[in-house]
Parts: sequence; C-alpha cells; structure tokens
Amino acid sequence: MSNDLKEFRVSNDALNDPFELRRRIAEDGYVFIRGLHDADRLWGLRLEMLEVIRDGGWIRPGTELNDGIADVSRRCTEGDLEYVDVYHDLYRLESFHRAGHWPEVISILKALADGDVLPHPNKIARIWFPQYVDHTTPAHQDFVHFQGSYETYTCWSPVGDCPVELGGLAIIPGSHKSNVVFDHHFSLGAGSLAVDVDQQSGTWHTTDYEIGDALIFHSLTIHQALPNTTGDRLRISLDNRYQNRSLPIAEQMLEPHLSNYSPLSWEQVYRDWEREDLQFYWKQNGLDVVPRDASYSDKGFEDALALARKGDQTARLHLERAVKVDPDSDRGKAAAEALRDLT
Repeated sequence: MSNDLKEFRVSNDALNDPFELRRRIAEDGYVFIRGLHDADRLWGLRLEMLEVIRDGGWIRPGTELNDGIADVSRRCTEGDLEYVDVYHDLYRLESFHRAGHWPEVISILKALADGDVLPHPNKIARIWFPQYVDHTTPAHQDFVHFQGSYETYTCWSPVGDCPVELGGLAIIPGSHKSNVVFDHHFSLGAGSLAVDVDQQSGTWHTTDYEIGDALIFHSLTIHQALPNTTGDRLRISLDNRYQNRSLPIAEQMLEPHLSNYSPLSWEQVYRDWEREDLQFYWKQNGLDVVPRDASYSDKGFEDALALARKGDQTARLHLERAVKVDPDSDRGKAAAEALRDLT
C-alpha cells in the first residue's frame, strides 16, 4: 500500500455492541468490517454478474470467467449509453437486489440507524474497467447524489478480492463532522461531481479488501475510488444505501439506477424473478418522500459548460455524452450549442 494511504480501523470487535458501532461511525464517519458477508455467496453472485457482463461483450474471450478479465477495447463508464445497455441487463438479476437485504447487513445498519432500517430500492452495482483511470470516481460526499437525510449510510462491498491496485474505496476519516455539504464542482467519474480535497484536512484510509469485507459510511463522509491500475481486470462492487424508515427519502432513490439515462421500469426489472417478496417492498411503508434537489447536478453541468468553452477536453467529453443520452432535453440542447460554438 502507498505510504500516502493508511489502513482502516477494523470494527469486528464491536459487531455485538450497537452503542460502540454508533460511537465509531460518529467519530470516524465509517465502520469497516472484515468478512461481514459470506464469501461463497458473494462468489456465486459474482459469477452471475460476470455471465451478464460476458454476454454484453466486456470479457476477453478465452479467459476464465471468474477472473473478470476485461476486453479493454470495450471499455466504457456510467455516462455512456453502451454501459447502460449492459448494466440494465445486470440490474434485472434478482440475486443482485437480494444482496442489499442480506441479514448480516441489515443487522449492522439497524444498529447504526438506531431503529427499523429501510434499504433503498435504488441498488447500485459498480463495474470499472482497467486502463481508464481518468474516469475514476472522484472525491465527493454521497449526499449530493442521494439526498433525503444526512443520516443515510452507504454499504460498499467488493464482489471479489479488491487489492489497492484494483481500485477500492478510500475515505477521509472524520470528514463528516462539519455536518455540511461541501461545494462540489464538475469532474469525470461516477456522479460527475467532486469536492476540493485540498481544502480538507486528514489522510486517506483504505485497505486491500477481501471478498466478504464491507465498508459502511455516513452520507457526508468524503470518499473516492482509487484508480484501477491493473492491466486487464474489472473491479466489481455493490453500492447500497440505508436509512431509518422514519426519515425522509429523496424520490430518485425509489427508481432503478441509471433509468434517467435509458428507461427502465421496476416491472421490467422484476419480469423474470422467482419470488415476489421484495417487489415494490417500500410501497408498504408510508415513506416521507421528498423531491430531488437538482441544484448540485445543475451546478456541475454549468461548470462543465464553462470549462469546455475554455478548452477542457474532459468537460467536452461530458457534453458529448449529454447530447448522446438525451439530445432533446434542456441539457442536451445546451451541450449541443456549446459544442457547436467550439467547432
């Protein structure tokens, strides 16, 4: 591990002590638990996910499927429609959604949320290509994307072993304590928003993750993905969110992930499921649903427009993707106009 990175505090010793778990996440902004998930069950889920990824053409032919060896010529990311096409096929997997409800996760989150816990319907898988480090998820706070309540928690789990070079998550401990949402600006990477870490104090913490490990953190904790510097391996992970059922939840967290890029309904997700118990499970809860606050993403888009006009190629790429995704939207039209001005 780089000398610039420190190891997480491991909280397995506090698994049966809800008060201590809450004290640690209040102090550090995270708890890290070794082997929380059953490794065999995760290996099974990994194989199912990789079968979809292979069928989408992202696996190098002739390689062992479970190794996750990428066809680098097919590399893409969340802002690309070709990514969403494969991702939505994966999103229909019943086993993927059930992973967000595994009892060992719910037990920890009940302790942290200090009450009945709601797993967000908007489950997320992350599939990151190698040799694509410019698109690494930048430093940010989750609240700008998921909103609702500050007291929302992310559980990030690698689906496979994830050493530092494969690009796991890193965190600045204690960065949530300000209890504010920091200013975010445009960046490539998932979410397209980044916080200026030069204005933050603290050292990045991470680890060489093993399958079964889980990192749980507060919505205001600053975190980032590390770059996938391997030559040919995909990094695959689960990225789920939880909160106390009594707290408000933002409306976008009740929709399938990336359905704003390409339409996907819950009916389409559920079409081939064997069981019905998790279908529309949140609709029985009388939730306090609040509108999405678009101001964060709007500012990021305005940043991208300004940067593109100054010749920033990453911002130009972002605008080109906006045109491809929805050319008739206000953003698509603004992006197209800005790109015409640059030619």
